[in-house]
Amino acid sequence: MNKLLQLLVLPLVLLLVLSACGNSSHKEASDKKADTTTIKHAMGTTEIKGEPKRVVTLYQGATDVAVSLGVKPVGAVESWTQAPQFEYLRGDLKDTKNVGQEPAPNLEEISKLKPDLIVASKVRNEKVYDQLSKIAPTITTDTVYKFKDTTEMMGKALGKEKEAQSLLQKYDDKVKAFQKDAKAKYGDAWPISASVVNFRADQTRIYAGGYAGDILQDLGFKRPEGQQKEVDKGKDIIQLTSKESIPLMDADQIFIFKSDPKAADADLVQKTEQEWTSSTEWKNLDAVKKGHVVDGVDEITWNLAGGYQSSLKLIDDLYEKLDIKKQ
Repeated sequence: MNKLLQLLVLPLVLLLVLSACGNSSHKEASDKKADTTTIKHAMGTTEIKGEPKRVVTLYQGATDVAVSLGVKPVGAVESWTQAPQFEYLRGDLKDTKNVGQEPAPNLEEISKLKPDLIVASKVRNEKVYDQLSKIAPTITTDTVYKFKDTTEMMGKALGKEKEAQSLLQKYDDKVKAFQKDAKAKYGDAWPISASVVNFRADQTRIYAGGYAGDILQDLGFKRPEGQQKEVDKGKDIIQLTSKESIPLMDADQIFIFKSDPKAADADLVQKTEQEWTSSTEWKNLDAVKKGHVVDGVDEITWNLAGGYQSSLKLIDDLYEKLDIKKQ
């Protein structure tokens, strides 16, 4: 009788043990899966384990967004001006190591920092992406100025999706408030068209799209028809080859930014501006005739920073430059 009982009980015990082992393995697999975040990005798909703590940012907008999310990068590329980092971010980047220039990051220095996440861009880092990926999981955006894409991607990668959504909601709220306030100022004339012009040492450009152009569109400004046609062709930046192209600049409001007045080529930039703005074509622009030209908006805020914090600064700048009252 005892032998028969043993024969009946033994299979049941083995079944319970196997079941427990199976459940344990399943739980471990589930825990492992839950601890891994998969990011689809411009250069492919990357798996990130846990929440990254040692982050390296390889373009200005990513550095801005990291700080906005409460993360201080262990390494970041040097800023275009005000090196090593833009003044508005410098207080949060005191311990951040310089890892080279945005177009050519220093891979050796990045490796020394032992990062657990690298944030790069396809437009700047496509050729070294494989090398970066061998150092640490690397995620990329297509370009460097789509700050909303950067915020969403980094929020997910850093385990800070709620914080990222909160930032973007704050931006949307500020946009809606601006639209209301602009409507109060301009009345039936709103929305007005806007043009962003850049005088350089060797050329003149219109930023029809890009960072400032996208934000102006969000805010409700219209893009001049001729510029919109260029954007539809994929040209965010329009390089003007002669003064005969100046009519393409015209809009209800023109904003001009130039390089740092302390830069080595500042005199050449000033010369370019003087030559172009003294021309008949410039003087015949409607915006010029009406005095609707804002000369000298901040180059960092309007172009170089490309981040979340700078987007809010740009909107504040518009309130001031256009004398729009907050309701």
